[in-house]
Amino acid sequence: MLASLIEAPLDDPSLVYEPKYDGIRAIAEVDPKGRVRLWSRLGNEKTHQFPEIANALATWAKRLKAPVILDGEIVALDDNGEPSGFQQLQGRIHLSEGPAPSRPSRPTVAFIAFDILRDGRTDLRDRPLTERRKVLERVFGKTGSPLLRISTAVRGDGRALYKEALERGWEGLIAKHADSQYKSGKRTPDWRKLKIVHEQEFVIGGWTEPRQTRAYFGALLLGVYDPDRKCLVYAGHTGTGFNEKELARVMKLLKPLEIDESPFCERIKTNERAHWVRPELVAQIKFTEWTADGKLRHPVYLGLRDDKRAEEVRREEAPRVRAKNGARRTNSVEPRTNSAATRTKSVEPITTLIQQLRAIEDSRRDGVLTLPDGDTLKVTNLHKVFWPKQKLTKGDLFRYYARVAPFVLPAVQDRPLVMKRYPNGITGQWFYQHRIENVPPGVRVELVREAGPGGRGHRSQDAKRPQIVGGNLKTLLYTTQLAAISQDPWFSRVQHPEFADYVALDLDPSENVPFARVLDVARWIREELDTLGATGVPKTSGASGMHVYIPLPPETPYDAGLLFCQIIATVVAQKHPKVATVERSVKARGPRVYVDYLQNILGKTLATAYSARASDYAGVSAPLTWKEVEAGIDPHDFTIQTMPARAEQVGDLWAALRKSKGVDLSKVARYAERAGKGR
Repeated sequence: MLASLIEAPLDDPSLVYEPKYDGIRAIAEVDPKGRVRLWSRLGNEKTHQFPEIANALATWAKRLKAPVILDGEIVALDDNGEPSGFQQLQGRIHLSEGPAPSRPSRPTVAFIAFDILRDGRTDLRDRPLTERRKVLERVFGKTGSPLLRISTAVRGDGRALYKEALERGWEGLIAKHADSQYKSGKRTPDWRKLKIVHEQEFVIGGWTEPRQTRAYFGALLLGVYDPDRKCLVYAGHTGTGFNEKELARVMKLLKPLEIDESPFCERIKTNERAHWVRPELVAQIKFTEWTADGKLRHPVYLGLRDDKRAEEVRREEAPRVRAKNGARRTNSVEPRTNSAATRTKSVEPITTLIQQLRAIEDSRRDGVLTLPDGDTLKVTNLHKVFWPKQKLTKGDLFRYYARVAPFVLPAVQDRPLVMKRYPNGITGQWFYQHRIENVPPGVRVELVREAGPGGRGHRSQDAKRPQIVGGNLKTLLYTTQLAAISQDPWFSRVQHPEFADYVALDLDPSENVPFARVLDVARWIREELDTLGATGVPKTSGASGMHVYIPLPPETPYDAGLLFCQIIATVVAQKHPKVATVERSVKARGPRVYVDYLQNILGKTLATAYSARASDYAGVSAPLTWKEVEAGIDPHDFTIQTMPARAEQVGDLWAALRKSKGVDLSKVARYAERAGKGR
């Protein structure tokens, strides 16, 4: 189970706080016969690299009555026997077989357990954390070995532990929901990583020639992957943190990887001649901060990692840590856009905007935001709780949209919006609003032709109303001020409202239908689209269902798009009648997934990609890859707390809808005829 970089309070009765150790994550399989195996997060065996830990576990295992599986961290120990930094493990991390060499300089290590996944025949992963902790303390609490330890865990108030982390130079804290289940391989907000020092992995893209008497190389050229451009973004260079032996070892690993062309997105200049390498090696680097132009300040090499894949390395942003009195400590700039080209221009204004929102919320008064372009917007009641279960406020919603604005604004550009307003949060009374008047300057409002009966536009040029139109930051934040939690755009643009740019199939499961069935229906829809050579772009609804969007050719009337969706939905329902249905009556649907094609009417809307939703888990309508749909996902993993980091990591998946060629509607009649004969 993995932790997310998400803001968390330091005093919350629902949370358990633990130190974040700077070592190697390890799963330990131990049985009473003394058989021990240690595995890294990526499934690499570490048993032979740490024989003293394996031996200590084997000795302790003699007390066991049944096998156990533990989750923990292998850490180096300093002279006082306290956990030290990752750098001290470097002499051990690259051993592949045989016992570690016996040398006086070899660091002492320990295994610190913080969870237990199995006790005998009992799989504990579906038990709450507090229950697993009791089992861990009973099983592993007294091992009799200084190499085997149990992690500190504090319930409800992590302020003292946080202070200790600052004093002792820990990497940070992990805050875990007390009732959280253990979700293998999942990164969820149930576990939150609160980083204190700036330290993360970077991919090595090259090295520079050494100067003067230095041997091997001068500096390593470092980068992180930009998902949007699928190449390395240059982050800076480091030549500090090496001794002679490490210089030689790293050079030996770099030489076989040397290539002729730079792996970085942009052209970079170096003071000494640069050599390029295939971006495969990953280095752990500590640094003081990110500069405004996206470079590292004072980076120091700590070591190489073999437990991290190079292609997974992204720029990390540490969350803010919130104390009980509302004061906040920040350890880095706020998340930025995913494009390196716009990073310099966008990071600082968004950071400033978020800082303003926090200050206004902390004051519990109304305030005025100064936007990046110098414009202003009055905001009110930011402290009001919108999601009671998570204690997320209107301010949290504002900050979410500020962070994902580069992703959501293109999705609503030029599109009339229907506002679904929740002035008292998701548990209060809500209402729809189409018409709007008396808006602040800078908020985009256009006269939009009203949708008539059946969704058809009136012919009269007088049948228009002033309506919010999406596309700029002030408009997005103004609708948030009006407590419109979601962004619900038309399928057409204000310039040509009669022509839909895309259509969508809304997959709505009946009560108690598992989400796995929704995924099945999405896969079947894709099969039908593949038959037509059409592109489908999937996303979660942000609630319990899914949406599959299909781009249309230019100037496609709504009626044609609606008919196309009706055909696809009907074929899927006829091929899989036990799971899918097009029955409009809730009673007639039964325990099936309703494939709703009737949203494809002028004036009707669905929540757009990256839109927050008024679901009880603060969900977000998250764009997905078909690979994720095939593998299976949990919609609860995509929330206003987790989505900014995901968007940063994977890039704008929704851009595929704008770039894809529209479906060839001339093929649909023949397709429908074949499908009818196949029934």
